Amino acid sequence: MRSGATISAALVWLLLASAASAQTLLVGVAAPLSGPSAILGKQIEAGTSLAAEANGIELKIMDDACTADGGSAAAKEFAAAKVNVVVGFLCTDAIEAAMPILKDANIPVITVGVRTESLTDRRAKTGWPVYRLGPRGDDERNAVASALTRLWQNELFAIIDDGTIYGREIAETLRAAAEQAALKPVFIDTFRPQLDNQIGMVGRLKKAGATHVFAGGDGEDIAIMGRDAAQLSAGIVFAGGENLRTPAGDVPYATGTLMIAPPEWADVADPKVLESFSGRKIVPDGYTLPAYAAVEVAKAASGLSETSGKPLTEALTGQDFTTAIGPVRFDAKGDLSQSPYRVFRFDGTRFLPLESD
Repeated sequence: MRSGATISAALVWLLLASAASAQTLLVGVAAPLSGPSAILGKQIEAGTSLAAEANGIELKIMDDACTADGGSAAAKEFAAAKVNVVVGFLCTDAIEAAMPILKDANIPVITVGVRTESLTDRRAKTGWPVYRLGPRGDDERNAVASALTRLWQNELFAIIDDGTIYGREIAETLRAAAEQAALKPVFIDTFRPQLDNQIGMVGRLKKAGATHVFAGGDGEDIAIMGRDAAQLSAGIVFAGGENLRTPAGDVPYATGTLMIAPPEWADVADPKVLESFSGRKIVPDGYTLPAYAAVEVAKAASGLSETSGKPLTEALTGQDFTTAIGPVRFDAKGDLSQSPYRVFRFDGTRFLPLESD
């Protein structure tokens, strides 16, 4: 009888162990681990590895090389391994080559870096199960337009750009939004970038009576404008997009300069997660924290799928997920339901969230 009981207990243990093994979530990680983008790919690898360890998840990491061939090869490996979900991808070529293969294998993807708008805009046509844990390509200019038409509705503002595609598009989006809100800029123009000074442009802005100016261009140019405006006692507040996240260089940003950009994720991340990064001597910059969050979303959605009996793609849509970088929710197309962009003000040392935002 003792022998029979021992055998029964062993069988029960084996069944439980087998069930536990079957329930282990297998997450594919696609990242450029070679080539010029390898430093960013290593950030994804570090963030997902730490999250997997903390959440009892198994990873299959593949180098997509930021190329179509690399993305296709990685997708085939993920399909063969029967991963539950894939996270990562930074490059459009790689993910667009991978998605048809992953769609056929019924494997959803959470990308942390691809901004190409058509990736999710074409979802009704492609049927690609892709979710974007990061900004769309048009999020920045839409955020600039929304924030500044609200903040500057009673101000004398101007809109200028540096003539690049980036500068023109963001400036034009703001101009169109201002027109729709029945707001009229006092001055619109294009400036020459990368000059040692912008005295001429600042002089024209001052003459037009502008007290607030959005400049579509690089942070260095905006810093120089702020310096020159101070020298001319123009009393102008300058604003720019996320290009201001890059240090200005020899000329610091003027105090009061506004930046519309996503937050530095380390500034808003869960302190316990940051401690785990510190314990492993991993710097929580770049894509490390979004990659960590993507694994958390994958685990939570997998749990919802199991308990509800719904496909994983349905579990990923329209649900609130708690992550290391805050709440995450995907809309029906797979984009973030709320833009990550916020307004920040330079206090003379760093950009801090604008209290009124």
